[in-house]
Amino acid sequence: MKRIYVIIAALVLFEGCIQTIALRSMGGILDNGLASFNEESDLQLAHEALGSNLKLIEAMIKSDPENDQFLLFAAQGYNSYALAFCEDDSVERARVFYLRAKEYGMRVLMKNKKFKDAMNGDITAFREAVQTFCKDDVPAIFWTAFSWGSYVNITRTDVSGLADLSKVQALIEFVAEQDPSFYHGGAYLFLGVIEGTTPRSLGGNPEKAKDYFEKCLAVNGGKFLMTQLYYAKAYAVSTMNQPLFESLLKQIEDASIDDVPEIRLANVVAKQKAKRLLAQESELF
Repeated sequence: MKRIYVIIAALVLFEGCIQTIALRSMGGILDNGLASFNEESDLQLAHEALGSNLKLIEAMIKSDPENDQFLLFAAQGYNSYALAFCEDDSVERARVFYLRAKEYGMRVLMKNKKFKDAMNGDITAFREAVQTFCKDDVPAIFWTAFSWGSYVNITRTDVSGLADLSKVQALIEFVAEQDPSFYHGGAYLFLGVIEGTTPRSLGGNPEKAKDYFEKCLAVNGGKFLMTQLYYAKAYAVSTMNQPLFESLLKQIEDASIDDVPEIRLANVVAKQKAKRLLAQESELF
């Protein structure tokens, strides 16, 4: 009888191992799927595909809740979904998805005990905790900060959210220090948005914003069109520089989406958002 129990236990363990191996092997498939998604040029197809794939990733997380790769796929995916398909039409939905992205990213970062302990502390303790991360942590830090900062940026009436901005900035500055080229200079782009959209009375600095956007352009050679989009939106508008605004949006309009296939979708989204922004020019200036 004992032998039967041992065999049953072994079979259960074996089945669990097989399931874990199968799940972990999905990581490579998801990597390829993400690359294919980023190369898509059809927004409707991308919209439909991303929504269904995000639910698949969440199902995988339920089966393997400590898998950092799955958690990061979810964080990046919900960030992309909110930015590309929600922000312009439903700010409330964008908020929900940015918070969901932040939650998945935080599940990775909170494995660092010093960071976890500093989350509710002052900014000095928080900055010290951030420095305990390393370059390998840059993707998790970037996508967590991206979602957190994006939520704050579209929820400017939320005072508690604005209070979090200094922590978001600390995370993004860490990325800029450790790997300034990550995601096409995304850290510089985000720092430019923070400096450009935050009022001077609350610490914003348009001159710093311009410097960050120029650094971002230097990293990606102007090929990542989100750079010009937010340069126009966060700096040119706030400084009432209409010629620069028009020049940046013209660059987006004239750019080919095929120059860098791996960011084709992001550039298609940037072109769509640039058209919307240009249509608001008379109201902005």
